[in-house]
Amino acid sequence: MEGLCEDLADLYAESRATAPGDPYRRPGRQNFLNRLTTDVRRPGFGMVIAEMDGLMGCAFGFPVRGDGSWWFGFDGALPRSIGQLTVSDRAFAFGDILIRPHPQDRGLARRVQERLLTDHQASLGAMLVDRADRATSAALRSWGWLDIGEFRRPAGPITFRALVFPVGERTTARLEGLVTTPGGGGPGGP
Repeated sequence: MEGLCEDLADLYAESRATAPGDPYRRPGRQNFLNRLTTDVRRPGFGMVIAEMDGLMGCAFGFPVRGDGSWWFGFDGALPRSIGQLTVSDRAFAFGDILIRPHPQDRGLARRVQERLLTDHQASLGAMLVDRADRATSAALRSWGWLDIGEFRRPAGPITFRALVFPVGERTTARLEGLVTTPGGGGPGGP
């Protein structure tokens, strides 16, 4: 991992470049490296890397503990189907999904996230995104993620959107109906 960290930080910076006029400022390179260092130490950490002529994308994360503690901070009642997948150790928390902008391979994001979930025998991916980071939320939704509501970490000032990615037709059918606002959010609004 040590030799790869700088390349991953470069990929983060390139894939998360702020569009002109976007008021949201993404956390910087060092923040990304700090999060990666923390996640690498979590039990079950996994990463998938996609390369062509260079690093094109990656996804990383760790299994969600079956006790449901990862969901502490979810605003409202956690949908029952998500709670069931968590208790059965079938949920996986993504730390990040980074895809270098490349017009020839629009399916890369889906492939790296599905590969990571398959490798961990997970039926559900979960990710928290800063509520103000509309570009990342929109990208995730375009890759098949569903926005299920707001999330607040007890010790932090940031409000997040909780997004999930169901794997397989049976899981997708169990989660249908969770998204209530197609443009920018789920049950709590954008």
